[in-house]
Amino acid sequence: MIDLWTTDALRILLVAFGVGIVVGLTGMGGGALMTPALIFLGINPATAVANDLVAASVNKTVGAAVHWRNGSPNLRLAGLLMAGSVPFAFAGGFIVKAVGDEEARTDFLTTAIGWALLLAAGSYALRIYLQLRLVANGNEVPAEEPHIRAVPTVLVGAFGGLLVGITSVGSGSLIMVALLLLYPTMTALRLVGTDLVQAVPLVLAAAVGHVVNEGVEWVVLIPLVLGGSPGTFLGAKMTNWVSQSVIRRGIVIVLTLTGLKMLGVPPETIGFIGAGILLLGPLAWGFIRQMHGLPNFDNDSTAWRLPEDEDETATP
Repeated sequence: MIDLWTTDALRILLVAFGVGIVVGLTGMGGGALMTPALIFLGINPATAVANDLVAASVNKTVGAAVHWRNGSPNLRLAGLLMAGSVPFAFAGGFIVKAVGDEEARTDFLTTAIGWALLLAAGSYALRIYLQLRLVANGNEVPAEEPHIRAVPTVLVGAFGGLLVGITSVGSGSLIMVALLLLYPTMTALRLVGTDLVQAVPLVLAAAVGHVVNEGVEWVVLIPLVLGGSPGTFLGAKMTNWVSQSVIRRGIVIVLTLTGLKMLGVPPETIGFIGAGILLLGPLAWGFIRQMHGLPNFDNDSTAWRLPEDEDETATP
């Protein structure tokens, strides 16, 4: 019988619940936040990636179901992303297995996850800035659907699938930013919904590849699912009425510092960088907003104005 009433299991459950809320709210953060958290809790990186991917396939299904009911995902766009992402995501576990013995895989995954987190942080910061420019240039939602660019979309799915398949990072961060670059007129709710729908088969394929090679640890997997599923459901329900401004900037800071930690940067340096971001970041952001003709610190600024019968907002 599996003992779930241990301190470690309860820690995993609580962390999974918190990460699930972020996933439901923003469509990102599952692998980017949960996998490093598991590693910091003392779990082997390969085991952390494998179990997080299995749990994410369940948790993202919950979030996708909520967004499906709201009618927000673009299904054609999601299908093109799946065509590129699923086969590459499945290959990820075999690539990690081919690296070598357990020690080699641990070193490889720790480094790969660290760089993936920094890439995710940079791409998410870019997303915030791009949405800020949309605000400055006029923020009314176009009535027509965006033109679907098939080849670039499939390539985005392939790159995102490979990254997720190896590190479990990227299904809701890098792909989301790429979608914003390709389809800048899509609203935040549709972006989150589309990403969550395509992420289900993506993460499931990656999970199968890792489970075949690594297996699962039930004492890790069960708390991840029990904590993550209700958290994702709650976060998805809160999307329409919770301002994402502070959450987004906070995620960028967390991903940056966590990535540096995974890469072995000394704690003193990480602390210095973190303090600099916390102290100077808001001032720099206020200056950037002012350059685009917006109030310096307006957390309630709406990225898109919707028709009167809708109330979706997205805050940069």
